[in-house]
Amino acid sequence: MTRFVFITGGVVSSLGKGLASASLGALLQARGYRVRLRKLDPYLNVDPGTMSPTQHGEVYVTDDGAETDLDLGHYERFTGVSARRTDNVTTGRIYTNVIEKERRGDYLGATVQVIPHVTDAIKEFALSNVDDEDFVLCEIGGTVGDIESLPFLEAIRQLGNELGRERSMFLHLTLVPYLKSAGELKTKPTQHSVKELQSVGIQPDMILCRCEQDIPAGERRKIALFCNVPVDNVISAPDVSTIYEVPICYHDRGMDQQMIKHFGLEEPEGDLDLSRWTHIIDSVKNPEGEVTIAVVGKYTDLLDSYKSLAEALDHGGIANNVRVNMNWIDSEIFESEDAVHHLSDVEGILVPGGFGERGAEGKIAAVKFAREHNVPYFGICFGMQMAVIEAARSLAGIEGAGSTEFGACTDPIVGLMTEWTRGNEVERRASGDNLGGTMRLGAYDCTLADDSLVRQIYGETNISERHRHRYEVNINYRDQLEAAGVRFSGLSPDGILPEIIELPDHPWYVGVQFHPELKSKPFDPHPLFTSFIRAAMDRSRLV
Repeated sequence: MTRFVFITGGVVSSLGKGLASASLGALLQARGYRVRLRKLDPYLNVDPGTMSPTQHGEVYVTDDGAETDLDLGHYERFTGVSARRTDNVTTGRIYTNVIEKERRGDYLGATVQVIPHVTDAIKEFALSNVDDEDFVLCEIGGTVGDIESLPFLEAIRQLGNELGRERSMFLHLTLVPYLKSAGELKTKPTQHSVKELQSVGIQPDMILCRCEQDIPAGERRKIALFCNVPVDNVISAPDVSTIYEVPICYHDRGMDQQMIKHFGLEEPEGDLDLSRWTHIIDSVKNPEGEVTIAVVGKYTDLLDSYKSLAEALDHGGIANNVRVNMNWIDSEIFESEDAVHHLSDVEGILVPGGFGERGAEGKIAAVKFAREHNVPYFGICFGMQMAVIEAARSLAGIEGAGSTEFGACTDPIVGLMTEWTRGNEVERRASGDNLGGTMRLGAYDCTLADDSLVRQIYGETNISERHRHRYEVNINYRDQLEAAGVRFSGLSPDGILPEIIELPDHPWYVGVQFHPELKSKPFDPHPLFTSFIRAAMDRSRLV
């Protein structure tokens, strides 16, 4: 029997519903339950694929090629359960599906309305593609009180009635602010938020209270009294020094125990084994050293744009028991200043993915610095493309090397992909196609050269990694580039699409067309990040 937990948020946004959902999933897994996590987003975009990273944060890509909310990255990193296309839906997707059904006549002439047609579509999504999971955790995006959230709240209210208490639970995340001037924690925002939720017919079964410090018993009793929940179901969620402390923090305050009690499940004998998380926390808090990595990007104004990347770098640090200090640098700086002023004191340089011409020459300058000064270099997606362009100009003498993403150029070292293979099917795109969902998305296979650095790092010849890009390194320039010292060490199985390049004469220089950060986990760090941080440690010892 699958049980559903619906997670809502109130008072303010960015309280950490995604982390709370992921941590709850991890705790239920530790109890031996199978979990699946889902995100229902109220914005009108069909998916986040066309949204600016500086507004919405990164776009997380699943194996099956869905562009999803970044919270699905938290879900995967904390539980190891691969997200699917059916684990994220938006108002835009729901309305698109409803209107398509109306156009086909599926509603048999009925007047199409929010209730029941839109809410039915939301319920259908929440219940769909459930296999043998014991728990499905459904996070509702936005904040209670937002007008765009109302159809989702109504849908989960109906589901709560239809499933019954034995199969459904409502968890509400709120803020309990501390006012320094008064020296008090204030419960009123939580009371008002719960009242707002009750106004749409939902009575929370548990309240998770975000705060700077633990909430004393008196304030918890006050929240329980005014919000009509048992005091043991008012869970304090104080700030912690690392996000990987959150599962243990919630467990210590009884969150998973009370949830098990709500569903009438038996408590297992003995203590819950959370050693996986204690080991990670110990590695984070007690490193044996540290390295500094310069991340040269174009979306550094909002670090959520690189959320998975930052986590993967931390995972590389955990694997090597060192702290990774990240120096976030806007690539445009290098178009007016010498890179040496910003990069001379780092142990590694990483250029991440991105779109558009802005800041591209700055990234190329950072690549050149890494190559010329033997600084470990890691180029991801756009970062690989800029590395190839830099090598073409500086090593192969192709002065007109550029990317057609920026307009016409003499030598299109990087160009628009118009055709590629997924399984047994050929996918095609044209420059005039819609932007949404038209990239090379999801997991694709790659074959590694036997005597390459990446073959040594992965320990296998055939790998699968997730992609999100429209432009590709032009295989027609391979001979010129390899003659200049660039090794094409990873290719698509048909040998047409370059996936990985490296410089064999460099201490550590790797560019990948895919996004390895999307598959890294704290308890299973990605091998490329592990190796990159180890190379940075080696440089630290030499300098």
